Amino acid sequence: MAPLRNTLIDLLPREEGRLLESMCRPVELELGELLQQSDAPTRHVYFPAGALVSLFADCQHDPCVEVAMVGHEGMVGVQLALGTAIAPLTAIVQEGGTALRADAEDFEAEVDRSPALQAAVNRIAHVTLRQMAASTACLHQHQLAPRLARWLLMTQDRAGPRSIHVTQQFLADMLGVRRVGITAAAKEMQRSGLIDYSRGTVTVLDRDGLRTVSCNCYKTDRLLYATLLHPPGTCVVRRRR
Repeated sequence: MAPLRNTLIDLLPREEGRLLESMCRPVELELGELLQQSDAPTRHVYFPAGALVSLFADCQHDPCVEVAMVGHEGMVGVQLALGTAIAPLTAIVQEGGTALRADAEDFEAEVDRSPALQAAVNRIAHVTLRQMAASTACLHQHQLAPRLARWLLMTQDRAGPRSIHVTQQFLADMLGVRRVGITAAAKEMQRSGLIDYSRGTVTVLDRDGLRTVSCNCYKTDRLLYATLLHPPGTCVVRRRR
């Protein structure tokens, strides 16, 4: 079996990365699985290596809008490195797949011991905050079709080129619109040959075309990752002896 890859871990010095991996165990995350609940204690951290996780603000009884997503470039549970065990956001698996999981206490101890890990997680926290700010601005300033194109591109960057399994209602909730709007936007993208959408499965056919339709927020997202980490659509492999 090929080793599980997570960019945050791979960017650490070799021995630091090995030590962090040694305290993790591989898990298979299921679609819709709750990884953390906002305002609840954090019990585990997750380093996706195939799975994709959506982060939501608590909206009480209303459908929650997605404020950020985490794939193989980052982690769920970054708040532990910032000195709090209380989760600020709800994390739900958007695309099932593999991840590395560590106990919260073990991770906190490793952050205290390792300046390199603390620095890496600080960068991830910065990226997540910027992503949340961009998503909020995008929600209020841009039309649905560009926002949907951005979401599809960001999802594919983090989950890989495979098809995306998502219902129209889930998309509507995440983007803060009515389902009829998603239906219309998806049909137009399908007519334009950008995607294929059938029975809750989206297949991206033309990434360049989606980039053209997408708002500038997608370009900003890529530049941010290129500056602080590596773009989530790229692979970083740590050399091992």
